[in-house]
Amino acid sequence: LNPRPAMRLADIGGGTGDIALNFLSRGGGEATVIDINQNMLDAGRDRAINAGQLTGITWTCGDAESLPLDDGSVDVLSAAFSLRNVTRRDRALREAWRVLRPGGRFLCLEFGHVTIPWLAQAYDAYSFKVLPALGGLIAGDAEAYRYLAESIRRFPDQDAFTAMIADVGFERTRYRNLSGGIAVIF
Repeated sequence: LNPRPAMRLADIGGGTGDIALNFLSRGGGEATVIDINQNMLDAGRDRAINAGQLTGITWTCGDAESLPLDDGSVDVLSAAFSLRNVTRRDRALREAWRVLRPGGRFLCLEFGHVTIPWLAQAYDAYSFKVLPALGGLIAGDAEAYRYLAESIRRFPDQDAFTAMIADVGFERTRYRNLSGGIAVIF
């Protein structure tokens, strides 16, 4: 991303502030964290305060499908592991397009579809059997970890999601698989 002092970032679904805080620590200008969950925003704000980050960051409760930002108001819009949970992704992508200034960048980190056959089988076994069992033992909530695996499976594959991004008007769309497609940067 190469943040610069005049650059403005909006991070969708960024409640804990990881992306925004990293952006600011690397020289970015302003960051707005938008999340639908106020408790996540509160936890992120507390983390920022504890880290001494008192300025340059705004915490906003909002929906990715109707962003509380002006047209063309941000240079970069990021979403890390959040668009998978949005009901109408096409609407969220149109909102991303709307709030970015001309020439702005949209970056999305999301779980993908594994591209290596043997790894896909092992990953499915881990996701649908091991992860929920561990979630049940450690967190007392196997269902949340089942949901995670199911939401990953339901998310469009890399080519389909890249096409969705292009369909709203983005140019030079592409993706990069990480760990054989377990995660993807769009």
